[in-house]
Amino acid sequence: MAAELTAQQLIAQHRPTLDQALEAIRTRAYWSPHPEHPKAYGEHGSLDAAAGKAAFDALLGTRLDFGQPGTDDWTGGEVSPYGIELGITYPHADIDVLLPAMRAGQRAWRDAGPETRAVVCLEILKRISDRTHEFAHAVMHTSGQAFMMAFQAGGPHAQDRGLEAVAYAYAEQVRTPGTAEWTKPQGKRDPLVLTKAFRPVPRGIALVIGCNTFPTWNGYPGLFASLATGNAVLVKPHPRAVLPLALTVRIAREVLAEAGFDPNLVALAAERPGEGIAKTLAVRPEIRIIDYTGSTAFGDWLETNARQAQVYTEKAGVNTVIVESTGDYKGMLSNLAFSLSLYSGQMCTTPQNLLIPRDGITTDEGPKSYDEVVADLARSVDGLLGDDARANALLGAIVNPDVKARLEAAAGLGEVALASREIANPEFPQAIVRTPVIVKLDGAKPDSEAAYMSECFGPVSFAVAVDSATEAVELLRRTVREKGAMTVGAYTTSEEVEQAVEEACLEEPAQLSLNLTGGVYVNQTAAFSDFHGSGGNPAANAALCDGAFVANRFRTVEVRREA
Repeated sequence: MAAELTAQQLIAQHRPTLDQALEAIRTRAYWSPHPEHPKAYGEHGSLDAAAGKAAFDALLGTRLDFGQPGTDDWTGGEVSPYGIELGITYPHADIDVLLPAMRAGQRAWRDAGPETRAVVCLEILKRISDRTHEFAHAVMHTSGQAFMMAFQAGGPHAQDRGLEAVAYAYAEQVRTPGTAEWTKPQGKRDPLVLTKAFRPVPRGIALVIGCNTFPTWNGYPGLFASLATGNAVLVKPHPRAVLPLALTVRIAREVLAEAGFDPNLVALAAERPGEGIAKTLAVRPEIRIIDYTGSTAFGDWLETNARQAQVYTEKAGVNTVIVESTGDYKGMLSNLAFSLSLYSGQMCTTPQNLLIPRDGITTDEGPKSYDEVVADLARSVDGLLGDDARANALLGAIVNPDVKARLEAAAGLGEVALASREIANPEFPQAIVRTPVIVKLDGAKPDSEAAYMSECFGPVSFAVAVDSATEAVELLRRTVREKGAMTVGAYTTSEEVEQAVEEACLEEPAQLSLNLTGGVYVNQTAAFSDFHGSGGNPAANAALCDGAFVANRFRTVEVRREA
């Protein structure tokens, strides 16, 4: 196919954005090229709200044919957590045919160089951004996120994370010069003179194993980091959340073809019900990079068994907040209530354990006992979710039956401070919507430990009574070391306690948020500025996004010649 997009055209269009991204990751200041507000779309080729919804509706009940080689069947079966059967089918691949086809285009992609690869990736992200409204419905109806969260987290925030990965990938590849003249003096003899060339080369085929809850947000960093460093990328979506990544693959293939590259550099691996192809793919010799978000058990399996690949995992952890004292009691309660409620706690960053001294805390409203703090937090959550329309907009829907089962079982683990209640969704009557449960536990009792030292993914939080701030810090340290944490939070007016918490998070690397009382929450991170995960504790072996996340996706080959 003749190229419709030249490298020069793409560089002219996207190099300024790449330069801004490079500056953003250097300064860590706020920046995003992707608008968060739905009304910002509808011009310059982007779909507005009505067109995006129409595009999503037009997908229902259709077959998405990408023209991939090796298609031997069609598979599907996604059912929205809101009760809609999507009825979309996707190509099922004969891997023995598809993988060789993916490798065929890597030489030209490698030889294109870091800048061309980066701007092709930015063109892919631009076209995804233009269809943000369509993607929002796709994410909503596969993840159970409420629409606005699906729009923002599944759209601009995911695109930001993809662009961030491209920027880091570009920076690492050009850190070494392309050529160098090397001259070594030899005294009275002629110097030794060599011309040296340094080429970044890909590892091979990268495998992205998608997750159910955040298919684009968690999928884009690995996908674009691998593609920008010259690797072909095989995308294996979660079987309940295929559509957002399938649309991504289709757009990527279109852009690659228009830019004169082999579209098979990006392909989809949809699976039949119960097939479990991730294990099969993960140990194939062609697969040299794996990105995975999901359960600890499978993440550990990948790290142990996929020995031929560089494996990047985001698994599970037990996120902890220490509540020792506060100068803004109402702001603290409001901030925590929102953090516990957002997307029904179905985020890898949602706080689970709230460590509160049993003798109470000091606040700007006077001393508060442990029981008062927990009761006031329960009232704050109740107030936040008291209006059903507002509650539906914050909670979304329960993503799968396992989350619902954990929520229901949590009430039997201790004294219930806030009972979960059902909320009806008038637009989607089949959606399962539940408010959070807060359970009181005594940190000194061994039978409580089994609960608070295990991840309970979903809208479940434990208010754990501890003897002191010192004990809270030690329990935090132990939790991060043994179970991992994507996020840690603390509320304190004590410089000594703040330093102790910070030291714990430096020694057992975990990302820390202190005294959040406004519109920033512990379970949110901003691309180009915040690191998501640390890669330094059991919750994840990588951080989104830093140099280490991209640098081992390629190697540098040196060619020396006598001058």
